[in-house]
Amino acid sequence: MNNHTPDASAAPVPDDLPFEQAMEQLEEIVRRLERGDVPLDESVAIYERGEALKRHCEALLKRAEARIQKIAIGPDGRAAGAAPLDIE
Repeated sequence: MNNHTPDASAAPVPDDLPFEQAMEQLEEIVRRLERGDVPLDESVAIYERGEALKRHCEALLKRAEARIQKIAIGPDGRAAGAAPLDIE
């Protein structure tokens, strides 16, 4: 018996969903789709949910990258300050 409800797959991804939980949900979707035992309608719904989760994770990673800073090392080998990390 399947404990997944189609309504849950169609729910929007909340902005405050932590990265780890989003990844867990995405991994579960991949496992379900790879098993191939999901009806077509539900496959489409959970695929769409997976796409939304993927976009959410990408946005969270971009925000995290923007917060990372590189540490500037002074001539004495000590940290002399920080600057934004060039992620491009």
